[in-house]
Amino acid sequence: MENDEAKDWQGSDLNCAVCAHRALAAASRCQLKHACVEDRYAKRIDRFFAWNPEQAQHFMSHPYFEVRAVAAKYLDIFHLAKLAQDTDETVRLTAALRLPQRILLTMRADPDREVRIRVAARLEESHLGSMIQDSDYYVRQIVARRIPAGMLVMMMHDADSEVRLTVAQRIGEEWLAKMSGDEDRRVRLEAARRLNPLTLPVLLNDADWLVRYEVAGRIAEKYLQQMLNDEEPAVRELARKRLAGEDTAHDLPDLGAA
Repeated sequence: MENDEAKDWQGSDLNCAVCAHRALAAASRCQLKHACVEDRYAKRIDRFFAWNPEQAQHFMSHPYFEVRAVAAKYLDIFHLAKLAQDTDETVRLTAALRLPQRILLTMRADPDREVRIRVAARLEESHLGSMIQDSDYYVRQIVARRIPAGMLVMMMHDADSEVRLTVAQRIGEEWLAKMSGDEDRRVRLEAARRLNPLTLPVLLNDADWLVRYEVAGRIAEKYLQQMLNDEEPAVRELARKRLAGEDTAHDLPDLGAA
């Protein structure tokens, strides 16, 4: 429920009688406490522009950032482009939702992470290369999800394990074996799930039993004999069952959250 008060962004009471937009009120194109561009509540500002979209271009320099941010939803692309450099990140964030690719390219180094996250999510995949080294891990994670697979090799050694995990989920198998030595168990586990069974010996002696368990479920049978001596009972049992030809379909749990 909206607050039943009419105050501007500086906390002063609103008065339609002295408002610069009173002609619009006379034409029922704005309404106090409901659709008012001078109100401090974003919903009321939004209603004003929904009723008067042509007015948006006249508020691009309004001192209240909420007015500029809401106006960005209604501006034509020509005027919207000017808000890509607005001083407030909320305004730039809203603008980034609608800006064309050529303008988004200029926002890849925006100082605000939320803006860069939105840019990374919307930018064409072929233009994401310059964001591989972004300072924020989540920006890089989005890049890793969307960048052409052939470019993922440049992110294999990212400082953040979540980014490397995303890389391991998409990178070509010719590079996946190189990620089998990653320090994060989840990355190695993803490698174990995707590697060709003939390549899995690289993880045969992994330090984590969950990785070895995944290996035991998929590795070529000629390697199973040595896994009968694994220190983890679950790994030994899985290897034994496979060698005995027993059904192991129900013995392979989802290890992702383990």
